[in-house]
Amino acid sequence: MSILNSWFSALWSLLYPPSCAVCGEPLAEGEESLCTLCRVTAPLTGFWRAYDNPVFEKVAAFVPIERASAMLYFVRGSGWQRLIHSFKYHHRWRLAYTMGRWYGALLRDGGLYDDVNVVVPLPLHPWKRILRGYNQSEYLAEGIAASLGVPVVRGALRRHRHTSSQARTPRRERAANVAGAFSVGDEAALAGRHVLLVDDVLTTGSTLTAAVEAMQAAAPDCRVSLAVLAVSRRELGIDR
Repeated sequence: MSILNSWFSALWSLLYPPSCAVCGEPLAEGEESLCTLCRVTAPLTGFWRAYDNPVFEKVAAFVPIERASAMLYFVRGSGWQRLIHSFKYHHRWRLAYTMGRWYGALLRDGGLYDDVNVVVPLPLHPWKRILRGYNQSEYLAEGIAASLGVPVVRGALRRHRHTSSQARTPRRERAANVAGAFSVGDEAALAGRHVLLVDDVLTTGSTLTAAVEAMQAAAPDCRVSLAVLAVSRRELGIDR
């Protein structure tokens, strides 16, 4: 049976060769999900190397945090937007894990996240998770945690109130949209820890702010850092 599976897999790869999730070109041997050219030309922010960066400034203006970073600049209409949408809306969750591994390696090599004890994914409301079938932030968190060599804790943070999509909510209403949406389900997992909270895309920061507030209210001695995969230059006020 294994020989048949191997034969079928080889035939499938021949008929439908794996392609880069960003540019769509066929992947070369040894490449995984992304081609080498797209990795080299990725719109990386470099924020994981700088304590005081625009993502940190944006969120720290509202809640006390230790560190904050985004890996990529979100570029509308680009292959990188398609990659994010493919794992966020089109069930290609393995891409989220692959990006998480890459991001975690950058965080590790940057040296600013060495004392992180645990990684926590930003949760979806249970009903939304059922409809989607998965939480892409969990796969990002798993990839990041694997590279950092620390555990992922699910259930430490809960989203107990369903909210409308932040992307479709007027900017002035976004903070009210997520106020009180989160609670802590496992205080012991957070107490005295340096927690890395993971999400996919940063917009106004209202969702992450509400999550951080809930964690710090339940476990005042926990320290929280943030890692989001992407943020647009416009959201950071550096549109150029």
